Amino acid sequence: MSDALLPVFQPATMLFEHGEGAWLTTVDGERYLDFGAGIAVNSLGYSHPRLVAALEHQGRKLWHLSNVYRIRDSERLAERMTAACFADVVFFANSGAEANECAIKIARRYQHACGRPERWRIVTFEGAFHGRTLATMAAGGNPKYLEGFGPVVDGFDQCRLEDIEAVRSRIGPQTAAIMIEPIQGESGIRPVTHTFLHQLRELCDEHGLLLIFDEIQCGMGRTGFLLAHQETGVVPDIMSLPKGMGGGFPIGTCLATREASRGMMPGSHGSTFGGNPLAVAVANAVFDVVDDELLLAEVRRKGNLLRELLVDVAARFPSLIVEIRGRGLMLGIKTTRTSQEIVDALRARGKVLTIPAGDNVTRVLPPLIVTDEEIRLFAGRLEATLAEVA
Repeated sequence: MSDALLPVFQPATMLFEHGEGAWLTTVDGERYLDFGAGIAVNSLGYSHPRLVAALEHQGRKLWHLSNVYRIRDSERLAERMTAACFADVVFFANSGAEANECAIKIARRYQHACGRPERWRIVTFEGAFHGRTLATMAAGGNPKYLEGFGPVVDGFDQCRLEDIEAVRSRIGPQTAAIMIEPIQGESGIRPVTHTFLHQLRELCDEHGLLLIFDEIQCGMGRTGFLLAHQETGVVPDIMSLPKGMGGGFPIGTCLATREASRGMMPGSHGSTFGGNPLAVAVANAVFDVVDDELLLAEVRRKGNLLRELLVDVAARFPSLIVEIRGRGLMLGIKTTRTSQEIVDALRARGKVLTIPAGDNVTRVLPPLIVTDEEIRLFAGRLEATLAEVA
């Protein structure tokens, strides 16, 4: 790793030169099967022809326009997204953390606009990950990420997952909203029960609070539904949805109902690069592909196939694999070894890329266009690698 880079990452040593579909190739010609997809970012894999064409076409026209001016494809993408879900309005940024900052501001400003400026605190949950800005780190509450950065940003009250009475006891006269990931990603692929999400919706309605869903990792087709919460029947007031939106091109998205966003007006929020012509051109191309029930049905089928194969592998290693978690193509393998050890072994011995998570869980996040053959190949390489590890 170059000494010129700020040493906040510990990357693997290989250098990738190009990718196609679910495969990455190094400068030395080694091929790796990528079941991490850039941490659920490369939703359509690498070098997808629709995305490449959209980027090349827009790159010859306009790269950047300030939001001082209208951006036609930004408006088009917003209209398509709101037509496909609960939301009425969309704000485009550049990352998940920025989308969550926007969600936090919308929730606080809503209460202010309703004549309740004392309501500004947000209930969040243990194990959450909402980003790396000072506010979103505070919302996640992970001591490892907060250490050394001074006083923690105030305004977030954490509760245990699936404990509705703990949530009820946390709600007070200053509470503005509840913020939750329908499936926690960073802490170990933890799906939240539909019952608990329904209970949170009822609490919000009872106390005049807004419900925020962070679907940064689990949204955009990852679970076999366009949005993960659509499977639950629970509708939020605000939602962040960036990772898979751009298929690898940076874009962050915050969606809200018109009522929830009533406090937002010109000057109350902004982003220099948010919704730029290149980003929304690619995101529109991603939306063309992913907002398709045939593709989403295939994601559900492939997710079931992958889970079945992982369960079969787990049965052969009962002292090593504890549990298979997740939904769709967002799965996790909980082991008795550290996730980093499993990830390193798969990369070195199986030429397979996966992502470590908390709770000794290895994240399995293939692109949505992964083939059955590649899923079976992954399972075979996983089994062979675990045989060596065990």
